[in-house]
Amino acid sequence: MPRRPSVLFVTDLAYEARGRRYCDEDIFLSSRLRDDFDIALCHPLDAAALMDAFDAVVVRNSGPVLHYQKEYDAFRERAAARGTRVYNPLSGRADMAGKQYLLDLTAAGYPVIPTIDRYEDLGALPEADQYVVKPKAGADSIGLDFVPRERLDGLTYGGILVQPRVDFRHEVSFYYVDDAFQYALHAPDPARRWVLEPYRPADADLAFARRFIDWNTLDHGIQRVDACRTRDGGLLLVELEDLNPYLSLDHVDDTTRAAFVTSMTASLHRFLDAPRAK
Repeated sequence: MPRRPSVLFVTDLAYEARGRRYCDEDIFLSSRLRDDFDIALCHPLDAAALMDAFDAVVVRNSGPVLHYQKEYDAFRERAAARGTRVYNPLSGRADMAGKQYLLDLTAAGYPVIPTIDRYEDLGALPEADQYVVKPKAGADSIGLDFVPRERLDGLTYGGILVQPRVDFRHEVSFYYVDDAFQYALHAPDPARRWVLEPYRPADADLAFARRFIDWNTLDHGIQRVDACRTRDGGLLLVELEDLNPYLSLDHVDDTTRAAFVTSMTASLHRFLDAPRAK
């Protein structure tokens, strides 16, 4: 009987996220993946010490890495040096690499909330009643603030991003495995981000999300495209999450949840069969 692939499933089961239960999602996912893989769960702080004994490392709901940035950087360096298979692969260009992508996408003319990080670029932002200021190294709304236009001149630039506060109808998230769309969810009430309902995207919505999946060029892995629906009906990118996107699997039906597990399982098998990155 051939040996089953072994997977180190990285998760922080004790992390408390507003409006979400990370632990429930990862207990469910790891229990289903066990049908095809030998799985062990570990805390992100233990991943570097344990990963050599496994065929692949799957990073799931591990919490904001800014809480353990030094250890996360060491994990990345060790994985790269040893050729460890990490899923999602560490070549992601979006949140995995910080918030620079919001600046790059703005400069390239993508449909993203306009973003600047220099005082000299304030004139490039549209007029708004308020502006969102957040740290470049931020995550999970940590350090986020809202300021009026007159306070923008007094900010300390260099480690922050500034965006107009968009008056939007609702937020919508598109979930992908590799480059294949899985499902979408939306938050009808802008004040309640994680009160989600299933959403049936139009072709134009999927074309919007696909632009960012294509831009990121990840051959394997899970991505979440977060967008807001503006008052004129268009979509703007809020975030492209490619590090450890929460999947909100408790908000989809059983058929969709099972299909996602099937897609992720097949993706992991393809990932393990692919040539190692050099």
